[in-house]
This record gives sequence, C-alpha cells and structure tokens, in this order.
Amino acid sequence: MNLRLKLISAFLTIAILLIVAGLMSIKGFEDVQVSIQNILDENYRTILAAQKMGEAVEREDSAILLLMQGYWERGRSQLALADSTFKSAHQIAQGNITVIGEEEVLKSIREHYQSYKDIWARPIVGTDMEGSWNWYQESPHRALLLLKSDLEHLAEMNENSMYRTASQLEDIAERAMKPGIVAIIATLILIAIFSYFISDLVVSPIIRMTARVRAFREGGDLNKLDIHTGDEIQDLAEEIRLLAKRNPGKR
Repeated sequence: MNLRLKLISAFLTIAILLIVAGLMSIKGFEDVQVSIQNILDENYRTILAAQKMGEAVEREDSAILLLMQGYWERGRSQLALADSTFKSAHQIAQGNITVIGEEEVLKSIREHYQSYKDIWARPIVGTDMEGSWNWYQESPHRALLLLKSDLEHLAEMNENSMYRTASQLEDIAERAMKPGIVAIIATLILIAIFSYFISDLVVSPIIRMTARVRAFREGGDLNKLDIHTGDEIQDLAEEIRLLAKRNPGKR
C-alpha cells in the first residue's frame, strides 16, 4: 500500500469513527423522542377518556330528564349504557397516570360520580321527583356540575402536560441534533482540508522525487529536482541532488 493510500485510509478511519459517534448521538435523541412520544400518547388517551366520561354523564343527565317525564324504560336503558361507558373510560384513565396530582383528581371523579349515581339510581318515575325541576336543579344537576368540573380539570392537566412535554422535546432536539450534525460536517470539512494539504505538501513532492530519482538512475538529471516545500522533504530532495552530484557515475 503506497503512502497516499495509507494516509487516506487513516483519515477515512477517523472520519468513520466520528461519523458513527455523531450518528449514535442522533440515535440517542431519537430514543428520547420515542419515550416522550409514549408520554404524549398516554396524555392523549387520558384526554380522550375524560371526553368519553363527560359524554357519558351528559347522556345520564338526558336520561334523568326522561325519567322525570315518566319514560322509565328509555331512561333506565340509557343510564345503564352510559354508566358502562363511564366506567370503561375511567379505567383507561386510571391506567394512564403520568401527571403529578392526576391520581387525586381521578379519585375525586370516582367519588363525585358515585354520589351522582346514587341520586339517579333511586326510583324517579312515580315519585315526588318526577317533574320536579327544583329537585333536578338542587340534586342531580348540582352533582353533575361538580363531576364535570373534575373532568375538565383532568383534561386540562393532561393538555398542559402535553404542552410541556412538546416544549421539552423541542429543547432536546435543538441541543442533541445540532452538535451531532455540526460535528459530522466539521469532521468532513477538516478531513478534506487535511487530505488536500497532505497530498499537496507530502505525497506529491515524494512522488516527484521518486520520479526524478528513477529518471536519474536511467541517465536523467537530478538538477531538475525542484522541491520547494520549505520543510524536511525539501531538505531530503536537496540531499539526494547533492549525493547524485557527488557520485555522478553510480547509477
């Protein structure tokens, strides 16, 4: 292997190592990104669960109004379906706790929902509560407002968490990606510059000296050995020229 290839191989090895280091830095950022994306997904699932719970209690509110108008079968059927939907959504939210204080809010939702359910679980049709708007305003509607307030708080907590997480991801991206990309670009630029100077200042003069010495051995003139690098290579060329001048007959 000639000197040029050896130098190029050395630089390529350095380049590969530095590029691998840069790629590993980028890969590390991508791993963090995946972790943050998982948190965002969990927040989003909780927000959807809060929306489903809100829709469920709205349907229960409509069912209570049906019962107050004497529609027992329709009202009870709607209450049973909405109750099942609420419980399923609450279970999903309970399994996606990622925000500080979220567990306490879910506990409050569960307690307020149970209080709300205790109200409509009792008979309404055929009792004094049927058609009583005062009862509706003072009992189920007031309990519904407390429950919806908790559900709005749950959704808001997760929305704020998503915003903070997205902001953190942006900061991490800026800190992790830029140094890695800059390192790769800077490495490639430096290698190109060093390769040029090595080729121009070391390899090319040596190639010219080799060609002149070979020509001298075949009867050429070493006085044309014009190497002007201003360093040890120029000194070597001058010594070769003087040696050939001192021993002109030895070829």
